[in-house]
Amino acid sequence: MRRFLTANAFVLSLLVTVGIATLLPARGGFATVVDHSTTVAIALLFFLYGTRLSPREAWEGLRHWRLHVTVVVATFVVFPLLGLLIGLTDLPTPELAAGVAFLCCLPSTVQSSIAFTSVARGNVAAAICAASFSNLLGIVASPLLVALVLGGQGGISGQAVLDVALQLLAPFLAGQLLRPLIGRFLARHRRVLGLVDRGSILLVVYSAFGEGVVEGVWQRTSVVSLLALVGLEVVLLAVVLVATWHAGRLFSLPREDRITIMMCGSKKSLASGLPMAGVLFAGPVVGLIVLPLMLYHQLQLMVCAALAQRLGRDVDDAAPVSTPVEVRR
Repeated sequence: MRRFLTANAFVLSLLVTVGIATLLPARGGFATVVDHSTTVAIALLFFLYGTRLSPREAWEGLRHWRLHVTVVVATFVVFPLLGLLIGLTDLPTPELAAGVAFLCCLPSTVQSSIAFTSVARGNVAAAICAASFSNLLGIVASPLLVALVLGGQGGISGQAVLDVALQLLAPFLAGQLLRPLIGRFLARHRRVLGLVDRGSILLVVYSAFGEGVVEGVWQRTSVVSLLALVGLEVVLLAVVLVATWHAGRLFSLPREDRITIMMCGSKKSLASGLPMAGVLFAGPVVGLIVLPLMLYHQLQLMVCAALAQRLGRDVDDAAPVSTPVEVRR
C-alpha cells in the first residue's frame, strides 16, 4: 500500500483536489483570491523555468522544427478533423457534440504541458517553445477553426495576446535575466521546481472544477449523456496520445522529444477555451459547450499525470546506480 501511494501520489492528490472543489468550490471573494493565486503560481512556474534554462538550451529547444511542426499539426489539424467527425454525429447530444468539436479547435495548455514534460523527463526547453507558440497561434487559428467546424463566427481581442505575454513570457524572460544570480542556488534545490510544477496544476484543477460547480454546468445534462461524453473523450484522448507518440517515432526523434510531442500535442487549454467560448457563443448554450472542455481538461490531467510519473520512473530505473568500491588495506 505504501508503494502504491508513493507511486500514485500525484494522481491521488488530483482526485482529492477534485473532491474538495466539488464540496467546497471557491465563491465570492475567495474565488477572486484563487484566481489571483493561480496567476501568480503560473508566473512563478515560468520564472523558475527561466532561471533553470540557459539561453543555449532555449535556443536548442526552438530549433527542434520537426517537433514543433508535429505539435502544431496535432493541435490544429488532427484534433479539428476528429472534432468535425464527432460534430457530424451529434453524439451524445447535438450540444455536447458541438462542445467536443469546439475543444478540438483550441490550443494546447501551457503550464500543465510543460510541468508534465518535466515530470516525465522530456525536453522542457522545447515544451516551453511548443506550448507557448501553440497558445499564441491559437488566438487567431482557434476562432477560424471553430467557424469552419461549427459554422460559428467570432473573434478574439488583442488583450489575450497581452495576457499571454505578461503571464508567461515576461516571467520567463525575467528568470533568464536573473539566472546568473540565482540559477546555481535553484539548481541545488530542484525540489522547489517539482513542488511548483505539481502545485500549479492542483491549483488550476481546483479553480476550474470549482468554477464549473458554482455555475451549475454539471447539472444541465443527464447521467447517461454524461457517461457517453466521458467515454467519447476517453477514446479521443487515447487516439491522440497514441498518434502523437508514434509521430515522434516516425521522425526518429529521441525519447525526450517524443515525450514533449505527446504532452504538448494531446492537451487542450481550459484557460483559453472558457473566455473564447464566451466570445464565440451566446445564451445558455455556452454552459453545455464548455462542459466537454471541462471534462476533457480533468481527464487529460489525470491520465497525463499517471503517464508522466510512469515515464519519469522508467528513466530513473534505467539510470546507472553507483556502488561503493571496496578499498583494500
